[in-house]
Order: sequence, then structure tokens, then C-alpha cells
Amino acid sequence: MRAFTRTDEGQSTTELALLLAPLLLVIVFGLIELAGLMTDAMTMSAASREGARLGGALVNGGGALGCSSGQSPNAATVDPYIVAAVERVLTGTGTRVALQDVNEIRLWKSTSSGSETSGLVNVWTYQLNAGPVIDGDNLDFVQQSQPWLPCTRNNVSPADSIGVTVSYTYRARTPLRFLMPVFNQFTITEHTVMSENVTR
Repeated sequence: MRAFTRTDEGQSTTELALLLAPLLLVIVFGLIELAGLMTDAMTMSAASREGARLGGALVNGGGALGCSSGQSPNAATVDPYIVAAVERVLTGTGTRVALQDVNEIRLWKSTSSGSETSGLVNVWTYQLNAGPVIDGDNLDFVQQSQPWLPCTRNNVSPADSIGVTVSYTYRARTPLRFLMPVFNQFTITEHTVMSENVTR
């Protein structure tokens, strides 16, 4: 009995058990956060795609090209409808996106290389129920600038291309954010470029 109590057999097993539990928790929380980050990134990607798709379809409001009276009669609603399409994806069934964490939605004229054209970027930011009314509901985004007017968008070959960017701050949801503050939040930015529908 005395020899048994003095042995250190099993000490390493006990130490491993004490270290393994917190290590496993960190791994589990890390996997949960990674899954959440990837899910939100896919939602941002789908939202930017849907906005660009609708922007390419609506072009300049459906009227004759130009900003004069009688031209592009629906131009005032083009950008709000694009933002509404983005918001529908962000708030769709199964998403975990918090709209207040959407930094901005940008609608922009694309260069031939797919980047923003300087000075032609329309910016929308989050404000609960403060946006224009679309389909009976106020948007949760408000237009901050509109240098790229819908009535200037060209759908005649060579057609303009519209870009839609959605920027979002992902915030960690597990206790990992307390253990490792570097994982507390990430900015996800997704953009899509599509050609305005060409008329023949």
C-alpha cells in the first residue's frame, strides 16, 4: 500500500485530462466561429449577386436613355429596388446576419477591369426603417450619396457594368471572443459585377 501511494503512475494522464478539456473547448468554439463566418460570407456573396443581377435588369429605369423629362421615368426607384433586393437576401430565412452590422452597400459603375469608377459610387448605410418605401415597407438603408445617376446608365452596346459591394462586420458569438480578442470581429466585403442588359 505504501509503495502504491508513492508512485507517480497516472500523473501524465491526469495532466493531459486537465489540459485536454480547455483545448477541446477552444477547438469546438473555433469550428463554430469558422462555420458562422463562412455562412455569413456566403450570405454577403449572395446579397451582392442579387443586387447586381437586379441592377443589370433595371438598368436606367426602363425608359429612353437620358436624364431629361420623359426619359427613364422610373429612374428614381432603381437604386432603392437594388438595395431592397440586397436587404431581402440579408434578412432571408436561415440567415444570422444582423443588419446593424452591415457597414454599407455600394452601387458603382465598373471599369473594364471590374473595379470601382472613381466618383461614380452610390453609398447606402444602415438606419432602421428610415429608407424609402419599397413594396409597402421602409428599407433599413438610407442613401448617403448618388453621384452615379440611374438615368446616365447605358444599356446600349458597349453597355455599362454595375457593381454591388456589401461590407459587413462579423462579430464572434462564442466565448472564444473573450479568450482570444483577435477573433472578436472580422470585416467581410463581397462584391459582384454584372453587365447592364444590352438592347439590340
